[in-house]
Amino acid sequence: MMEMFLYIDGDSFVHRLDPRTKLALMLLSFALALSIKSFPFLTGLLASVLLYGAAGGVLGNLRRIRVVLLMIALFSVVIWTLAYLSVHGVVYGAMVAVKTDLMIISGMVFLSATKIEEIAEGLVRLKVPYRGAFAFSTAIRLVPMIVSTSYTVIQAQKSRGLDLDSGSLLQRIRRHVPLVAPTLVSVMRGTNVFSMALESKGFGYSEERTTLLELRMKRDDWLMLAGAALLTIAAYSLSGSVAYGAALLS
Repeated sequence: MMEMFLYIDGDSFVHRLDPRTKLALMLLSFALALSIKSFPFLTGLLASVLLYGAAGGVLGNLRRIRVVLLMIALFSVVIWTLAYLSVHGVVYGAMVAVKTDLMIISGMVFLSATKIEEIAEGLVRLKVPYRGAFAFSTAIRLVPMIVSTSYTVIQAQKSRGLDLDSGSLLQRIRRHVPLVAPTLVSVMRGTNVFSMALESKGFGYSEERTTLLELRMKRDDWLMLAGAALLTIAAYSLSGSVAYGAALLS
C-alpha cells in the first residue's frame, strides 16, 4: 500500500523545531539556490541540506523521488551540454541540476519533518489569513491523496488484466488515458466528503479560533536562524569571488 503522506513521525532535533523556523530555512535555501552562481557553494549547500535531513531522520523519503531527481540531473546536463558544446556547458548543466534538486530535496525535508497542522498554524502565526493557511495545508493534503488514488486505480485495473507495462512509450501513455476519469471521480468524491465535514463542523462560522498547538520559538530555533543568517551573509560575500556560470551565457 502506498503511503499517502510525506510526514515521518519522530522526535528528532529537526522535528522539534518551530514550523516557522523550518519554513524560513526552506525558503532561505530556495533563495540561495536561485541567486548563488558558485558551483562549490551550491554543492556545499546541498550537503548541508542532506545533513539537516539526516539529523531529522527523514531522508528515507528521498527514495520515493530518486528517479525524479536523477532524471532532472541528467536532463539538465544534456540540455545545457547541447546548448553549449564545451566543458562550460557540462559544468553549467550540472550547476542547474544541483540547484533544482537542492530545492526539491529541501522541500521534501520540510514536508517530511513538519505536520500539516503545524504548517497551517505556523502560517497563521506569520499573519497569513486563516483561510489562506488552511487552503495551503489542504492543497498539501490533496497532492498525496491524488497520487494514492491513482495508484489504487492502476492496481485495480492491473488485477483485471490491463497491461500497462509492455509496448512502446506512446502505447503505454494511451493505456493510461482511461485511468484519468476514475481517478478524478474518486478524488472529487473525497473532496466532497471533506467539504461536507467542514460544513458540519461550522468552518468559517467564527473568526475567533482556538488551537491545540502551542507554538513558541525556543533557543534552538533562534540558534538555527542565526546560523542560517550568518551562512547567507558569508555566501553572498564569498560567492562573488568564486562565481561561475554567469559569464557562460553572455
